[in-house]
Formats: sequence, structure tokens, C-alpha cells
Amino acid sequence: MTLPRKELFDLPEGVLYLDGNSLGPLPKGAAERVARVMRDEWGADLIKAWNTAGWMDLPRVVGDRIGQLIGAPEGSVATGDTLSIKVYQALAAALQMRPARKVVLSDTGNFPSDLYMAQGLIDTIGKDHELRLVAPEDVAGAIGEDVAAVLLTEVDFRSGRRHDMDAITRQAHEAGAVMIWDLAHSAGAVPVDITASNAEFAVGCTYKYLNGGPGAPAFIYARPDIVEGLQPALAGWLGHASPFDMELAYRPAMATERLRVGTPPILQLAVLQQALEAWDGVDMADLRAASVTLCERFIREVEARCPQLTLASPRDAGQRGSQVSFAFENGYPVMQALIARGVIGDFRAPDIMRFGFTPLYLDEGDVIRAAEIIEEVMVKEIWRDPEYNRRSRVT
Repeated sequence: MTLPRKELFDLPEGVLYLDGNSLGPLPKGAAERVARVMRDEWGADLIKAWNTAGWMDLPRVVGDRIGQLIGAPEGSVATGDTLSIKVYQALAAALQMRPARKVVLSDTGNFPSDLYMAQGLIDTIGKDHELRLVAPEDVAGAIGEDVAAVLLTEVDFRSGRRHDMDAITRQAHEAGAVMIWDLAHSAGAVPVDITASNAEFAVGCTYKYLNGGPGAPAFIYARPDIVEGLQPALAGWLGHASPFDMELAYRPAMATERLRVGTPPILQLAVLQQALEAWDGVDMADLRAASVTLCERFIREVEARCPQLTLASPRDAGQRGSQVSFAFENGYPVMQALIARGVIGDFRAPDIMRFGFTPLYLDEGDVIRAAEIIEEVMVKEIWRDPEYNRRSRVT
């Protein structure tokens, strides 16, 4: 395996793309793949394409490919819908598995949408459940016998801080709780072995490190031994064992497919399937080693050049995902000035500048050049230009 594989991506000339942790770049061949699906499958075969082009099987086929990246067996990963929907499904199933317990435990570093969905589910159920939030470092000590489910994002979206998946899952199980991992910033970025962790559920999106494109479908993993006992809170037609029998009563599929809800987004799945080809022959241990090298070099370069910036990510690479964050009071205009100069990262309130490192299309030369541009923006205080201080809707 050789990294990087820049030739597999459509990256604009002169751009240093350090935002793959938010939206991956366009994979080469994806536009052509969608054109073929539209022209040769939808256009030529019309509704027949559900059978002739294998549309009905595509969510499972793509799910199995994602499963290879997260250590999940065939048939245990279903794709479709959005990450928020998958969080809702996993948590609803977890609460049904522990009906006598009333606490959903998460941390203050979790992605807000996960917390919104958890609270919305709790309010909908109306059975006196509680969403309990603790600091990330306090999670292990907060898993008590009143906790029904532990809902955590493995890699913190702001700082890149990484939970110890195996240790926390083990503690959750020792306390009798169900474990749910959000792998949005993990899948395709760090080695994951969800089977070895023994967690009941994992969810994630595919538009970040997996390069599936904006609005790409989410995925959900359910541990195979618990599937038959799961009763989906959102019992969709495509999760039925035999959708075209048109039975009035819901009869769930006998695999993780029961957690499918709506009609699969075929065009988006086609892009995602094309994107996943970039992972052929990639060893996640090798990719992780390359990621650590890039991140470590970036930290050294930026700290040496820009003492005004404060490292907001863990210094220990073992406690960090594949991103590096720096804090600065005026981080938003700094990031806008960087973007204007071809270094694309992003900003998260209140003061975090995020930079993602994807060895599939980044090398050490890119890292050094990015640091040089950051230094220029900081030393010359280019960020003070009023143009860079006007807030956009997406930061």
C-alpha cells in the first residue's frame, strides 16, 4: 500500500484541504458513476432497475464495505437515512433492552445533534428518563447501575480527544448498561474493531473521512447476537422481512436490515460505493501511522511559528483522532483568511480552529505549506480585515 493516493480525488489546484473531518473531497469517478446510474439504470431501466441494477441490495452491499473499516461482520451494518435517525433508533432499542433503568449517560463533548435526539426521544417516551451529562474525563466513574445506555462519540468533534472504546464499553457492561458509539469522526480515520469492543450499537456518517458527499447516508451497526430481540422504534417498510408482501403488521427483517427505515438514496449510495474504492488495499494501521506523523508535524510547525495559538487537542497522539485543533480568541476570522489563501479548515464556537488530516490525499509537504500560510496570517494579522470578520451561516 502506498499513501497518499491523491490521484483518486478531484482536489482543486492550489488548495490544501484540511477539512476532510467535516466533508471529504470528491472522489474521482463519482460524477461518472452517478451519470451512469442516472442514464443507464434509472433512465433506461426505470423502475426495473430495483432488480436489474441491484438497487435493493445496495444498502447492504455498501454496509458490508463500511463494516470492513470498523471491524464489523457481514450483514451487521445497515445504511440509509441520517445519522440523527440512527442515533434515535439505537438509543430507543437500548432503552427497550433495559426497561427498569432511566438514565442515558453522555458527555458534554458529544455532538449536539446526538444530545438533541436523545432528549427528544426521552420527551416522546414520557417515562421519566433522564439525559445525564458529565465531563468527558468523568464518564467512566459515572456509569452506575441506574444507567440504561451510554451514548458517546469516540472522537470529539471539537478537540479530537479520543475515548478508550474498549475500556468504556467494558465498564458499561460491568454496570449492566447498553453501549452506543458514534463513529462519525472515527470511521476511515482511526482503526476501529467494533466486534472486539463488544458494544451493542455503533452509528456514523459517511460524508467525512469516507468521502460520500454532502447528505451521504448514515450507517448503523447492531451486534449480531442481539438483533432478533430488537424492536425498531421507527418500523419502516424497508426494514420489514418481506416488504413486497404488503402485510399490514410489521415483521422485522432477521438482520440489522430491520433498522432500515426509508427508501435508500440510490444516487448517494452510488457515490459512496465509488468513494469506498479508495480504501481497497489500505491497512488501517498504516493509515493511522501516517495520520499521526502528519498531525505531529503540524503541531510542531504551528507551535514554533504561531505562539499565539493554543493547542486544544490532546498532545498524546494515542488520545487523539485524526484532527488537530488550535484555540484562538479570533479563530473565526483567522480561519476565513486561511481559506481565502487556499488552506481549508473550519471553525467551531467559541474559539476552535479545526484541521483534519487524511493521509489518502495529504502529505508532509502539504502540512509544512499550510503551517507557513498560517504563520503569515498570524504574523501579519491579516485576519483583522473586516472581510474575514463577517460571519457566514456555515463556519
